Formats: sequence, structure tokens, C-alpha cells
Amino acid sequence: MNKIYPSAAKALEGIVSDGLLMAVGGFGLCGIPEALIDALRDSGVKDLTVISNNAGVDGFGLGKLLETRQIKKMISSYVGENKEFERQYLAGELQLEFTPQGTLAEKLRAGGAGIPAFYTRTGVGTLVAEGKESREFDGHVYIMERALVPDVSLVKAWKADKSGNLLFRRTARNFNPAVAMAGKITVVEVEEIVETGTFDPDSVHLAGIYVHRIVLNARPEKRIEKRTITEKAGV
Repeated sequence: MNKIYPSAAKALEGIVSDGLLMAVGGFGLCGIPEALIDALRDSGVKDLTVISNNAGVDGFGLGKLLETRQIKKMISSYVGENKEFERQYLAGELQLEFTPQGTLAEKLRAGGAGIPAFYTRTGVGTLVAEGKESREFDGHVYIMERALVPDVSLVKAWKADKSGNLLFRRTARNFNPAVAMAGKITVVEVEEIVETGTFDPDSVHLAGIYVHRIVLNARPEKRIEKRTITEKAGV
């Protein structure tokens, strides 16, 4: 089965449509599938519900989809770097389901593992718990959280072999493996594609069984979200 597609647009062809539940890997701008986000924007699909830890920044990452009003709802844990996100939310133009970061990661992991729901103490006694089932275990109250199973997941990895086995690079791994495992269809953007059998099996971060489509983006921009420089005497 050939999993490699000639472009990001072709990799999304036939699997994206209006109203989908989608998940996008990355943390801020680290490890985001840049080419796939651009292709999703160019596809013109709308009314999307997007699961992502953040929503990029103004004009980059998922911020591009906010600018074109293709997202109707975000399921996120942090959105503080995006002024357009803030504006749309405060104006009632964008729905938001705030989710604690660890809970968001577990909801995706559970979805990939076939676990429909789980109990957690995170959020007990706060707005997060409103409308959710609660139970007591060993003297502590827990709330039930439903797993997330996106229709389509967009993921960034460093390398893939032709079977879809993936290697991630350092902190760019972040949410990407959980997003990949949870998706009904997972599309992965990589910087290098190698022959199957190239990787030491013990080095593989995510097995190819979770990967349906692969696209090469050998030179992503990898924009830095914030750069802090310390001045040194004599420099």
C-alpha cells in the first residue's frame, strides 16, 4: 500500500470536508504540520472543530485558519498568543472548549487506545467539571472525561519510512504521537522519507499502523514563536 502523496493538497484530497472534527499536532509553533495547515486553508473547508493544544499565532499555524474563518470551535488548553483568536472568542464568533493540558493529552491517548472515557481529579470543583459525571474513589472525587477520536489528524514528524513508521525530533514530538494515534485517518508531514527497514525497530517512536498518508516537506519554515536574547558585555 502506497502511503506517500506528492503534495499536501493531494494528501488531503477526498478526506477533508465541512464540519469535520480534526486534531492538529504541535505545541505553539513547535512541531506543527505547516504544509498540511496551508493545504487545509487552501481547500476552503469550513465549520471545523479543531483539537490542538494552542491555535498558533496571528498569521501562522492554525492562526491562518482563524483568519479565514474556517474554524467554528477550538478544543484547546492555551490560546494566549493569538489576538485574532481572542477577538473572535470575545465577540462570540468562535466556540471554545477549554481543557486542562494533561487532560487534553489523555483524551487523545485514550481515543487512540480505544478507551471511551476515563476519570480524573483535574478540574474537580471548577468550571471544567460542569455537566460532567463524577464519582468518588478512595475518598477523592473524580470527573469523567470522554476520549477524543478525530475524523482526521494532521501530524508533523521528522522522518518516516515508506510504511509510515515515524521518528520525531526532540520537543517537536509533543502532542504529535497522541494526535496520530487518535485519528480515524492520520496524515503526516515529514522532512525525510526513507526505505522501509532503515530504522532500528527499537528507535521507532510511532508504528506505521497509525499512519495512512505521508507528504514530504523537506524545508519547513519552523518559525520561532519567541526569541529571548541576553546581552553580554563585550559582544
